[in-house]
Amino acid sequence: MDWDYLRFVRALAIGGTLAKAGELLGVHQTTVLRRLDQMEESLGVQFFERNRDGLQLTPVGETAFREAEKLSVAMENLERKLVGQDSAPVGKVRLAAEDSMMNELLSPILAELVREFPDIELEVLTDNDVANLSHREADLTLRAENKPQATLEGQRIAAIESAVYGASRYCRRHRNMDIENRPEDCLWIVPDETFSHLATGRWYRKQLKNARSLIRCNSLQSMYALARADAGLAVLPCYLGESAKELRRLSEPLEGESVDLWLHVNQDTQHMARVRIVMEYLVDRLQAQESSIEISATL
Repeated sequence: MDWDYLRFVRALAIGGTLAKAGELLGVHQTTVLRRLDQMEESLGVQFFERNRDGLQLTPVGETAFREAEKLSVAMENLERKLVGQDSAPVGKVRLAAEDSMMNELLSPILAELVREFPDIELEVLTDNDVANLSHREADLTLRAENKPQATLEGQRIAAIESAVYGASRYCRRHRNMDIENRPEDCLWIVPDETFSHLATGRWYRKQLKNARSLIRCNSLQSMYALARADAGLAVLPCYLGESAKELRRLSEPLEGESVDLWLHVNQDTQHMARVRIVMEYLVDRLQAQESSIEISATL
């Protein structure tokens, strides 16, 4: 079997059409069609069902696609290891983080980084749960967790504190609200079951078990946006809540609900000069913000 077949199977599966696969491969769609016919005829199997809407993987095609994905990752990791033998800070560095951390903590730091090291090519990967990005093999991952796996290499940055926040307009309309004794009387913006890794989950289960008015979100960034827009109250990391002029902090940082912020490094690429430089740069700049991340001042 020609190894190049897997490259075409992968592009066709991702693209879904001959035209899009051609764009991914940098060839004309007629070339893709010719190669697909050649592959299927040569092996005597059918990789795709063809219909008016595009291409659909057959069971054989799904098997080939899974192997193509593994091969793609393996080849990319090999390339990164080989390039990493060069000590110069040049090349791609992949950084994974949640949207909220990227927007509030990392963006200004990364802007400075690329100005200082113009030969480093950053690839930024964002998701509600950075664990979902593991298949993309990020070099560096900024993650909130209290008990990182023993096999993970990294640096602790700070403890993220969380508190209750509400928009000033919401507070003016509900001057008599008592979030400590009657939180169920308020409208709350909360994470849904797909966003269960928030450290504040215990507080929700204890304080809001009788709450009837809820807006559920599958991302912290959505909760933040809705709270700022006067939709209701939300428990937010203090690094987010304190930075928004529209929001007021309505509680002390929640006791026992802090979570450590870690910057983890990929063991396969941690010795690359560019990865070490970016990691050291981020750790230095993030730790300089420790006071705002770990805010504990009284109201």
